[in-house]
This record gives sequence, structure tokens and C-alpha cells, in this order.
Amino acid sequence: MSRSKPVAAAVSALALVAGGLVSAAVIGVVPARADHCDPAEQGRQQSQNRQADQQNPDDQNQQDNNPQGDQNPQDNQQSDQNRQGDQQDDRQSDQNRQGDQQDDFGSGGGIAPPALSPDPERADSRTRSREPSRAPTRTPSQNPSQNPSQDPSQDPSQDPGQDPSQDPSQEPSPSPSDSDNAEENCADLGPFVEDFIDIRRVRPNARGNLLQARGSFVSACGTNGNGHNNPDNFIVAPGVRNGAHHLHDYVGNLSTDAFSTDQSLAAAGTTCRLGDKSTYFWPVLRDRKVDDNVSDPDGNVGRVLRPRSVTLQFRAASNSRVVAMPRFLRLITGDAKAATNGGANARAQWTCTGFTNRITTKYPLCPRFSQVVRVLDFPSCWDGQNTDSANHRTHVVFPGQGGCPQGTRAVPQLRMVLTYTVPQGASYALDAFPEQKHNPVTDHADFANVMPDRLMAFAVNCINRGRRC
Repeated sequence: MSRSKPVAAAVSALALVAGGLVSAAVIGVVPARADHCDPAEQGRQQSQNRQADQQNPDDQNQQDNNPQGDQNPQDNQQSDQNRQGDQQDDRQSDQNRQGDQQDDFGSGGGIAPPALSPDPERADSRTRSREPSRAPTRTPSQNPSQNPSQDPSQDPSQDPGQDPSQDPSQEPSPSPSDSDNAEENCADLGPFVEDFIDIRRVRPNARGNLLQARGSFVSACGTNGNGHNNPDNFIVAPGVRNGAHHLHDYVGNLSTDAFSTDQSLAAAGTTCRLGDKSTYFWPVLRDRKVDDNVSDPDGNVGRVLRPRSVTLQFRAASNSRVVAMPRFLRLITGDAKAATNGGANARAQWTCTGFTNRITTKYPLCPRFSQVVRVLDFPSCWDGQNTDSANHRTHVVFPGQGGCPQGTRAVPQLRMVLTYTVPQGASYALDAFPEQKHNPVTDHADFANVMPDRLMAFAVNCINRGRRC
């Protein structure tokens, strides 16, 4: 009779697995919802799970004493021998009861091992909810260990607790609960709680006034009130729709898209004053508490947050005099794939209003009435010949401590300063390529100079004369 119970349990387990496979084929994967992709909610859920595990030892005792969860045949055999001893010798029965009490006391203060859990699927779901960063990734080619801000254990191939029968190239099999699907998908999307930091924990490490410069020129182009957005990037992926796989905000040139050329940009209108037809663009920031854009194939879910202010300042990056940028010069700053490429080209700078002497590469958690600030500095040492290069970087580089490298010329450095009112807590994220998991270190921006020559000359004069224009 004791042998039939494990057999029945095994048959039930096989039936459960088969049923799950059928459900996966019929139901499909539920799209992630923004309000379930809120890192703040993930952090609260982890804390609640830990408290539940610590405050419920009685359930663990029941798991240990549950005969359906007992997978040790030697224990079953010993139990039969003990019952026979009970009938033959009352004294031996007393000794056995004392031994049972000692076993219960010893197991009651610990956590039940997974093999003894009466519901392995439930136990595994608790583990996943406590460790969202170990969820299976969307793309098996990704190597999260290259990201200096993430723990190498996020690579599912290094997770000893992962089911070896699971295909890592597949999405997690959906359960009948839509909320469970959303939670698993969100754990895969990022960002994670560790991608955020209270700005008050960041030590002062910069000058407090981001826009302080001896001489500067500011191009006023608005905050994209006309809703010019698309997921294109004509500099890095010309002629490719959705070449960026994330949405961009645009100010300045009204025509910018995947098919923009020097000629089309020069012929278009602009949102900037003084006839500046340059194009300025960056990935949008989203409120992850709101269920917008839920069908996005790249996982950029949530409501787009329009910047409260956009400041486009041209300045001198060193004490050298600057020369005019050539028209149609194209520049990029930061690395949209820094989470997997490493930090060589990363230029992310985050802070909060009132705390601008504290710069971080993480999403800042700002106090009440303080706004999130993105600071994006562009390279400013031009090779004197080219308006672009194969990697879009070598024709204009960043200055060193001694100024621009030999053979290059200092041009006005563009600094973008973007401010946002975001939801309270760890509940916002940057649009990003799917494999980057919305890591804040991937912040980046693009610029193409389409200023009239006279306007560029005016900007250079303001900078070199120490005027603020």
C-alpha cells in the first residue's frame, strides 16, 4: 500500500505537466502590463514573500510531515518497522515517540527543502518572485555578465535551480493565471529594484550648477509639445523603420525619421527659435504604473512622460577657443547597448533638481517636489574633415584633461539637460533595446547640426567672448 502512493503522485505530476503544455499552446503568452511591470511593486512583493516565509513555520512543519511530499523510501520502511515495534513492545513505542518529537523540533525551525514540498511548482514560483532578476531572458544571445551594474547570476545558464528540461530559448510557459504571466514577463523586462538609488545616498561628486559656463549659447526648441515621436534613428540605422527598437522624443527639425537626409532636413521646418533646423532626439521616459503601449513587441510599456523642461546649451568643454561646427555634422553620445557592451562609451548622468552636485548612473529616487534630471554631454573635438564616421564616434571625440587631442579642433559642446516629473518610487523607466532590460546606463542621445551658418557663427562668438546668449 505504501508503494502505491508514490506511483500515484508521479502519475499526477505527469498529468499536471501535460496539462500545462496544453494550456501554453492554447492560451499563449499574455502581454506584459505596465502596472505589473513596476519595479517598486516587485520590491514590495519580494519583501512580503520573505516575511511570509519567516512568519509561517507551522506550514513548513506540515510540509515536512506530509506523507505525499515524503520522497525517501527508507523513511517509509522505517515507519513500518516502528509501527510493528509499537505492537510488540510498549517501551519501544515510547522511545519511538520521543524520537519523533526530537525530529519535529529539529525540522520546525528551518525551511523545508524543495524535495519535501508538497507543491514543487508553488515553491518554485515563490523562488522566482523573490529573485526576479533570475527570470529567463528574452534573447539567449544576451550576456548579462558584461553589465557592470548587474549581478552575473542573472544569466539563467548559471542558475543551478533552473529546470534542466526547460528550453532557454523559449518564453516561460504561461500558467492559467494572467497575473502570473504578467509577473514573469515583467521580471524579464526590467528594470530592477537595484537599478534605482535614493539621490540622498549619492555623495556630492560634481558642480551644483549644470548650466554654469563662462560663455554659452542656448537654442530654445521646446519640449516636444507637438508629439514628434518615432522609433527610428537615421544616423545609426538609416532607412530602417523601428531601427532603434525604442521610442525617441524629437525637438527641432520637424521632419526627422528613418529616411532623413541632409537635403530633407534643410528643407523642413523647426520648433527652434532663430531658424535652428538642427535635430535633437533621445529615448523617452515612461511611467510604469500606467497600462499604455502593452502590445509593444520590444517591451517598452507604460505612458510616455513629456519633459518638463529641455535645455540645449552649447559651451566650451575646455579653456580652448572653439571653431564653428560644420553644417550637417552628426553626433551621438552614450551607448544604447551599454548594459551588454560594457561602459566604454556609456555617458549616462542622472540626478535630481536641488541635488545637481550628485550625479549617478542609476535611476534617481528624488524627494518630494524634486524632479528627475538627465544630463547628456556630447563629444566636442572634431577631426576637422568629416561630418560622420563608420562608428559615428571617431570623427568627433571627447576632450581629455589637457583639452582636445592633437590633430582635432574644439567645437561647441552640446549639453542636453532634461527634467521630468515622475511617479513616486521606483516606477519609471527608459525606453531601450529589449536585451538591455531598461538599464539606466543605456541613456543616450543624438544630434545633427542644421543651424544656418550665421547662427553657428553667433554661437561661437558668444562662447569665445564669455557671453551667455
